[in-house]
Amino acid sequence: MKSENIILPAEWAAQSAVQLTWPHNLTDWAYMLDEVEECFVNIARAIAERQLLLIVTPEVERVGRRIANEVNMENVRWVECNTNDTWARDHGGITVWCDGKPVVYDFAFNGWGLKFAACHDNLITSSMHRNGVFHADYCNRLNFIIEGGSIESDGCGTMLTTSECLLSPNRNGEWSRAEIERYLSDAFGLKQILWIDHGYLAGDDTDSHIDTLARLAPHDTILYVRCEDEQDEHYTALAAMEQQLKSFRTLDGRPYRLLPLPMAAATFDEQGERLPATYANFLILNDAVLYPTYAEPSLDEEAARVIAEAFPGREVVGIDCRALIKQHGSLHCVTMQYPQGVIK
Repeated sequence: MKSENIILPAEWAAQSAVQLTWPHNLTDWAYMLDEVEECFVNIARAIAERQLLLIVTPEVERVGRRIANEVNMENVRWVECNTNDTWARDHGGITVWCDGKPVVYDFAFNGWGLKFAACHDNLITSSMHRNGVFHADYCNRLNFIIEGGSIESDGCGTMLTTSECLLSPNRNGEWSRAEIERYLSDAFGLKQILWIDHGYLAGDDTDSHIDTLARLAPHDTILYVRCEDEQDEHYTALAAMEQQLKSFRTLDGRPYRLLPLPMAAATFDEQGERLPATYANFLILNDAVLYPTYAEPSLDEEAARVIAEAFPGREVVGIDCRALIKQHGSLHCVTMQYPQGVIK
């Protein structure tokens, strides 16, 4: 495949469905299953009100009973298979257009650099292919480790990512930065890769996924997390990230339109460890943007205002994601969109 014939679509391109991989009592959610399922039901309801929802679970009957009276079941499709966890953004298939036809890439997922078990999650995309879920070609790319949460595309040849994650020694440690750039450029038809070298969230297990820090949006826009509290541990790193974002240029040489998102209020687990709450972890749908809220009304409302500015014409809908951050992720992390025509 020639790179000039390949497009990695932007998340705001027309979609056929969104995947949720449902929690169960053999996942890390077992100790708080009722609480997190309530959050998943809220996400499922918001998606299925608007478009097709694909639920991956080893417990179709149980989950079906759980959501039957709360979700538009006409818009629900099922994939039954074993799962380790729920982070569909990172184990889900990544779709490209090749010569105008959809191809689902199946990259290797190794639990964010061998931190967590992923033996079942790494097989979900191939299982979906074998079971005829995709109206698209399937491409085995299990020679390369990458997670959907680590990359952002504008659909026009620019990728935004972080060096902390993509250059992690426990992912593709034998590959140099130049080799990774060549691989990504060929696989995704890229014209430029913008590497963020600064910024992190305390409590994050992903080695600074881009979808926790900065997101691409239409019209050469980047939304990013800004920390204004000089006493906050994130202040210096996020200020450095902001300066780097200001230095980035579009393919035609113009600076990006930068929209700062508020820093989420500091939230801690029962051991006093900070959790990685972030407003950057929003999900774009066909006609809406779902964004995480954290029971901080002024900050939640400010985040909604910024997102609405970036996505005019789309409804902005808040989902309480305090349950999700207890396992160090948020709304975008538990979902994966598939472009129009990809899901049957």
